[in-house]
Amino acid sequence: MPHSSPKPSPPLHRIGGKLAPAAVPSVRCLGHGVPDVASRHHEHAVGPQQCSSALVQRVAAPVATVWSVVRRFDQPQVYKHFVKSCHVIDGDGNVGTLREVRVVSGLPAATSRERLEILDDERHVLSFRVVGGEHRLSNYRSVTTLHPAGNDGTVVVESYVVDVPAGNTREDTRVFVDTIVRCNLQSLARTAENLVKRPARDK
Repeated sequence: MPHSSPKPSPPLHRIGGKLAPAAVPSVRCLGHGVPDVASRHHEHAVGPQQCSSALVQRVAAPVATVWSVVRRFDQPQVYKHFVKSCHVIDGDGNVGTLREVRVVSGLPAATSRERLEILDDERHVLSFRVVGGEHRLSNYRSVTTLHPAGNDGTVVVESYVVDVPAGNTREDTRVFVDTIVRCNLQSLARTAENLVKRPARDK
């Protein structure tokens, strides 16, 4: 579902309950409105009790700078302000690495255990999957891609697929997750742009 119009961020909706993965064939979720070169990474198999979305963020910083922040799977709290802390459980930062993040208070979650699925330094693609933890969003999978834009700019595309918890609608779930992803992307933009502005002696 494209989110290209400059609308205010929607309010947070509480997500309650859990739902097991659907046991019926899934459908392909296409046409997110992302750049053609990135579209294949953002095509998610979406079951009847799941939702999917994609968001786009422009950043006034080179891809290399933005990627230096995004690729640190062990330090998501650098720009994800809903993450209180992160501990690597297993792995060295490459594909297969497991991390456990602690979430700030105020969200319907305490911890999330996540596995790094894709880390492509050449094409600037990162994907992770939630595999456990104390939260109410099951089978969450996220893909983030970076793309050069204009003079030293970057377009960041992040998409996800997740189960719709029992008692919630797809729209409730999408609004909730979109809000968090949008805040993360806006924070990523500020973080990367501040790195560019820092004097060379401080880098």
